[in-house]
Amino acid sequence: MAFFKHFRLVGGRVAKTGIAVFLTALICELFNWPATFAVITAIVTIEPTATNSIKKAFIRFPASAIGALYAVVLSSFFGDRPITYAFVALLTIITCHRLKLAPGILVATLTGIAMIPTIHDHYIATFFIRLGTTTIGLIVSTVVNIWVLPPKYSDKITASIHNLYFKTGNLLERRGSELLKQHSLHRDTRLIFADILQEVEATDTLCKYQKEEWKLHRSSRKELRFFHYEYKKLNLLRQILYHIGNLIYLPMNRYSYSQEEKERIISAIQSLKGILHHPSFEIPEQHFVLMKDLLEEFWEDHEFLKGKQVKHFSCESVLLYELLSIHDLLEELKGIQTLEIHHSSVLEKKLQT
Repeated sequence: MAFFKHFRLVGGRVAKTGIAVFLTALICELFNWPATFAVITAIVTIEPTATNSIKKAFIRFPASAIGALYAVVLSSFFGDRPITYAFVALLTIITCHRLKLAPGILVATLTGIAMIPTIHDHYIATFFIRLGTTTIGLIVSTVVNIWVLPPKYSDKITASIHNLYFKTGNLLERRGSELLKQHSLHRDTRLIFADILQEVEATDTLCKYQKEEWKLHRSSRKELRFFHYEYKKLNLLRQILYHIGNLIYLPMNRYSYSQEEKERIISAIQSLKGILHHPSFEIPEQHFVLMKDLLEEFWEDHEFLKGKQVKHFSCESVLLYELLSIHDLLEELKGIQTLEIHHSSVLEKKLQT
């Protein structure tokens, strides 16, 4: 196990699958049972988290019993014929779906199909032996998933979040440049935005996996606190992307900015990008000056529109509003980062005393 961790020849899940297959086949050999069905079950039972393995094991066992039962019954009537394979697969899928055993459909169908050529007589004995081998596969793979190389997603989550903030900074600069140059939304910009959103969802899934793992494995206060702050950063990133999304779909208009105003907005966008790129999300003093200028410009534009009694917000106002909103979220992000550092130092002092 340490060998896999050190050299990274294979991922943890792949290594666990290999171990589960070996142990399953070994146990079946001791009982003098065919290992094929047990090994198939062991392969598909390894899940990203041990909790998922346990939950799905309780679904896959009855599903496998259904597949085995159909294989025995239909083989006794039709023998090893094409119609038997078709009926076993069809009836197994329908029954599992109706009984809400969807996670077990694959195992059940594979078990039923693989049994057909091996059934000749002693139907009841064959049924229970196949069920027994499937049970061995389920139990072994679940135990391996719990105790062997328990996954830790914290490092992946942290790396992903910082990478996403970096990409978000680049996206903000790209879209801001398009708007100020009065260019239409580029296809690449839209794709980058979609990719970032997809990565955010993938990172959120890793967070869910980590929470599930802690139900079975103890974690330190330091790990829990660290995860707490990382998850807050992920949620703030969602909010920042919401505002960038508004800029992505901001309609193309001829913006009435002077050259000085454009330069001020470009400087503000560059400053926001710099904060998003910084490992600790440091906010320089000059940034607050830039944001103050944007705020004054926003209210001037708002008062101008109010006097004209037209729309409440022009496209210029929306751009300024979204940039100011992102600034507010970055201030909150910096506060979270400061609290995290403070609490980490306090916790380390407590552990040392």
